[in-house]
Order: sequence, then structure tokens, then C-alpha cells
Amino acid sequence: MFAGPYATKLLADMGAEIIRVECAARSGRGGMLPRMKPGGIFGSSFPDGDTGERSYNRFAYYNEVNRNKYAITLDLTKPLGVAVLKRLVKISDVVVENFTPRVMGNFGLDYPILKGVNPQIIMISMSGYGQDGPYRDYVTYGEGIEAMVGLSKLTGYPHRGPLKPGVAYADATSGLHAAFAILAALRYRRLTGKGNYIDLSMREAVTPLVGEFIMDYVTNGRVAMPMGNRHPSMAPHGCYRSRGEDSWLVIAISSDEEWRSFCHVMGDPPWTEDERFADTLSRWQNQEELDQLIEDWTSQYDHYELMNRLQQAGVKAGAVLDVAELMEDPHLRERGFFERLSHPEAGTHLYPGLSWRMAVTPGRLRLPAPCFGEHNQYVFGELLGMSEEELLRMAEEGVTASEPLLWEEDFSSLGEVPEMEA
Repeated sequence: MFAGPYATKLLADMGAEIIRVECAARSGRGGMLPRMKPGGIFGSSFPDGDTGERSYNRFAYYNEVNRNKYAITLDLTKPLGVAVLKRLVKISDVVVENFTPRVMGNFGLDYPILKGVNPQIIMISMSGYGQDGPYRDYVTYGEGIEAMVGLSKLTGYPHRGPLKPGVAYADATSGLHAAFAILAALRYRRLTGKGNYIDLSMREAVTPLVGEFIMDYVTNGRVAMPMGNRHPSMAPHGCYRSRGEDSWLVIAISSDEEWRSFCHVMGDPPWTEDERFADTLSRWQNQEELDQLIEDWTSQYDHYELMNRLQQAGVKAGAVLDVAELMEDPHLRERGFFERLSHPEAGTHLYPGLSWRMAVTPGRLRLPAPCFGEHNQYVFGELLGMSEEELLRMAEEGVTASEPLLWEEDFSSLGEVPEMEA
């Protein structure tokens, strides 16, 4: 749902022409169903305009992750839809698919077939558990992968159950791996003239993030336990309340020198001379008491104020920002991180820009996310050279459409929704 589109978002931001292929009959865009209330995490729409029958074009996550892309609709359960996609693959460089392994084979569009259409094609399959092994056919999302890897257990708090990360961490991580793998495959093709097939397992992409805990178990037989915001060796290391409602500050101290600077910023209160906090090991062993004393101090101040004071003293600290604060953050504003895009149905909004700067090819937000089937005419007519008669036939047979043909129905029982990108 998120991993594949995130990978191609990164490539689109850098200038690639990405063409989304969505099913003409139904869409996987969360928030498209009229019965879904605006405001939920997966059902939220942008606030302007009514939230009625075309809300599938205003879904916030969809608009953020699909900027700079084109979109067409094809029903790949129909032979004509498959034939048209093959024509598109013939003139493309890369095919990205984010299904369980059975899906592309069922369509008759797996790598051996696409390689026959375009011998230099690069194809990447991004499934939960990879193309082989006992778990290959399991359908999963990022939260399931995070649990299988063990990340959810480690991000929980001590003496409580597992806790998933606040975002689809596995999806974003897999998307980054996929974008890098595609760039490597493109370079390899430039050097050799050969295409490639990439089997990316989301589980294998996320597992290295907990590599030290796996090695500790393999080597020492120790099972890692939930740490919350704490660190295996640093103390203090945590997220502390600051002044105001739901306001927080993170602090991480890795040396006695940083500890002394931290104490000085606090005004050197008497408790900092306590033997329990005399060195790194002592502070780590007495974190419960230490954290409470620190929070008694941080709760009196604004989190931005403390962040600046601590950073100026050489202490690693950061204000935890809500969405409104992120939009007004002076550092992000100075770097021009947020860029403004106008969408014909979602309206004009600031979008997160690129997280990096490149001198020669800096990348930028060029296009808003496409409406459903918005570029059918451009792709089928201009890129593929199809005639008006062919386009009319596809529409009449339901192979392509300008809006989801079954969008008023509840698709929760229909399984995976065909979406891919070329």
C-alpha cells in the first residue's frame, strides 16, 4: 500500500517519469469510499471542498506519496488490459510491483514474460516475505513486518506489551531500499546493457535495523527486551515533558563532559552531585530516579527554548514537534523543505519536499498527485500511439475508466487491488 508508491515517489522527485497503473474497476486509494468518515488516519481527506463522491482524489496520503506522477487505469484481469500494459512495458525502463508473489503470475505479467517483451526491462517485486520460502504467499502490511522482525517489541516500554512505531516504518524503509536497488540496476544496465530482476523482501529490508539485537541473541543467548526511549549505554536518554499540553523534549547524553554541560544548563542543582549519578554507569543504573528529576526541571520550560539552550551547550536535544510546529519550524522553512502544490480537487497545500540537496539535479515537486485515470489520453494516445477507436473500445469494455467503476461498494472482501508503476 505504501512501500511501492514511496519508492517511486523518491524516483519521481529526482525526475523520473512514473506512470501509476490502477485497476479501472476499483481503486486501492484509502479514503475513496463515501461511507468512510474524513479525519481518520487512513480515511482522511483534505479539508476543502465537500467529502462526497470524488473523495478518492483527495485522500491525503495518496496525494503526498504520488506527487510528480502520472496515472492510468487498466483492468489487468482482462486480456486487452494485459496486452496494453505489455505495450507500455516495451517502452519503459522499470516495473515496480508491490503484491504478494502470486499476483503478477496470475495476470500473466511475471518477469520472464515481461523480459520477453522488453529484454532490458528492470523489474522489482516488493512483497512482504520475498518470492520464495514458506511465508511467500502471506499478505502483510508494515505493522505485520515490524512485529515479525521484532521491532515492535523493542519499541515498546519496559513491563508492557509490544508497541508499533508511529508510522509505517517497514514500508518507508523498504521503499528506500527499493529506490536504491533500482538506481543500482539502472547503472548496471548502463554498463552492461542488461536488465535485471530484483526480489525485495520487506522483512529482509527491515531486519538489519535490529541487527545488533539479533547478534546478541546468536552470540550471547540474550533476548532483547523493550526499552521505550532508553538506550543500551547512554543515560540520560529519553523523552521528557516540557511546559504545555502534550509537549515534549528528547535528550541524549553520551559522555561525562556532556553530563557536566547539562548540569550547568540546569543551574547545577544539588542532586546532580549525588553518587548515583556520578558517572555514566551509575546514571544508567539509576535511570528511574534520574528521569523523574530531569522531568521535574524540563516541565517548567518551553521545549523549543530548552532545545536551543541545550544545543548551544553541546548537549544533544530536540523539541518533539507536532504537525503545526513542523510547518513553522525555522530550520525547515529556511531550507525550503515544504513546497506548495495546487491540486484540482484537493486544493492548494504545502507538501514535504526532498530530504536531500543535490547540486546538479536538485529535484523538486513538479506535479500534484494525479486524479484517477487522469493521464489515460496522454499515455495511451501520445506515448503508445493508440487510435481513438482503440481508446473507445477499451472504455466500452471496462478495460479503462476515468473514475472507479465500482467505487460505491465495500471492497474489504475482494482481496488485493491491482496497482503498479512503470
